Amino acid sequence: MANFKERFAEFIQFTEANLRKYNVCSENSMAQKNLVDAMNYSLEAGGKRIRPVLVYAFCEALGGDHRNAAAPAAAIEMIHTFSLIHDDLPAMDDDDYRRGKLSCHKKFGEAMGILAGDALSVLPFEIIADDTALSAVQKVKIISCLAKAVGKDGMIGGQVIDMENEERTDVDEANLRNMYKHKTGELIAVSCMMGCICAGRDDAETLENAADYGYKLGLAFQIVDDILDVTSTTEELGKPVGSDAEENKTTFVTLYGVEKAQEKANAITDEALLCLEKFGGDQFLKELTEMLLKRKN
Repeated sequence: MANFKERFAEFIQFTEANLRKYNVCSENSMAQKNLVDAMNYSLEAGGKRIRPVLVYAFCEALGGDHRNAAAPAAAIEMIHTFSLIHDDLPAMDDDDYRRGKLSCHKKFGEAMGILAGDALSVLPFEIIADDTALSAVQKVKIISCLAKAVGKDGMIGGQVIDMENEERTDVDEANLRNMYKHKTGELIAVSCMMGCICAGRDDAETLENAADYGYKLGLAFQIVDDILDVTSTTEELGKPVGSDAEENKTTFVTLYGVEKAQEKANAITDEALLCLEKFGGDQFLKELTEMLLKRKN
């Protein structure tokens, strides 16, 4: 069996190929070519592809074939990309760069940036519904879980909390955990859940355990992001550093300092690793969890 780095690279290569396959400009859509180009510009900007990798990894950990998870894995990366495009807009974080490249709205204009994000929020549900590898029951369950993870009680709701926190001076750890659970944790948790469903393991207990791991991983991931915002460089991150302070954001670093924030990230990562025992202590998932804690960008 391939080692972790080889398997991780295989999963990413599989993701890249599917993203290109699912978003092409056909003869009937040449009038919308600029939109498709803007969508692909952001989809192909790089990134760690952690969410699709989690879909594949949970599918395989439960005995499934990761190739049957192609559509949900591409879908979650499209949703994530839509959120980044909209996050960078002037009305949100107003960032000119993403992953070392011009933000979508800086490259294609603000209106096209909005529309590219809109299109990437809808296409995922089309590719899941049209998928031939999954049963109708699996597709309905995946669509339901994904929609909940994205909407008002999920990622978008988390963005609302994040924006409103900028106007507050009383943000504490409980508030931060709630915001991170929605803004970051929901998409990571649903990635794990979709992998389970693709493997034919959609019982409530399995999905709950997968989500529990995902929420913990998402929280640790976000705390590390907070740390990198003050310890990394623009070249390493591919986006401006120090933006949290400029936007008056309360983070784990502003609450506790870098050292204690790192301690909390370490402890939450340990909790996530314990969750994996319910999935046979899958080695790939263990190494992925540890890699995300130690990442530098």
